[in-house]
Amino acid sequence: MDTLTAPRTTSPTSTQSAAGTPSRKESSYGAAHGQAANAPGREYLSFCLGQEEYGIDILKVQEIRSYEAPTRIANAPAFLKGVINLRGVIVPVIDLRVKFGCEAEITAITAVVVLSVKGRVVGAVVDSVSDVLELPHALVKPAPEMGTLVDTSHLMGIANVNERMLILLDIESLMSSSELGLIDAASH
Repeated sequence: MDTLTAPRTTSPTSTQSAAGTPSRKESSYGAAHGQAANAPGREYLSFCLGQEEYGIDILKVQEIRSYEAPTRIANAPAFLKGVINLRGVIVPVIDLRVKFGCEAEITAITAVVVLSVKGRVVGAVVDSVSDVLELPHALVKPAPEMGTLVDTSHLMGIANVNERMLILLDIESLMSSSELGLIDAASH
């Protein structure tokens, strides 16, 4: 299995708005979450599931690997593809495409994002990995309230980056959800 690396699109110390100009403004979202006006933002790994682009905190990413069929587990839900042996560690592999209701076709660019979440290692299958983006807090807007129609508890927010919408996932919340049950919510 090959290990892939995602290119960095900005330096860790610089921030840019969607227009490409330096930006260190504070948004109401940032102020509500205790982020200072001069906070540079966070880096996110962006990836595609179906036609949508998502992002997760880069600090949760351990590595990116090309897709290799995992060992299936009997009676597992459809989104649990199985397990892989990652340098002696047995890692459960979740297909986020299936979890989010997208078509799940394996292609040459299908990847497994290996995550370290609350001390556990978990693999997440995605259609493709895009890049690493540093998003100033001003670009991140809270997820819209959709009542009981859609569970938005696993969304950190939404950012508009160069005319594309980036849905930011709270991967710890998602992996700790009762449906997935991969990470004990009380751990760490």
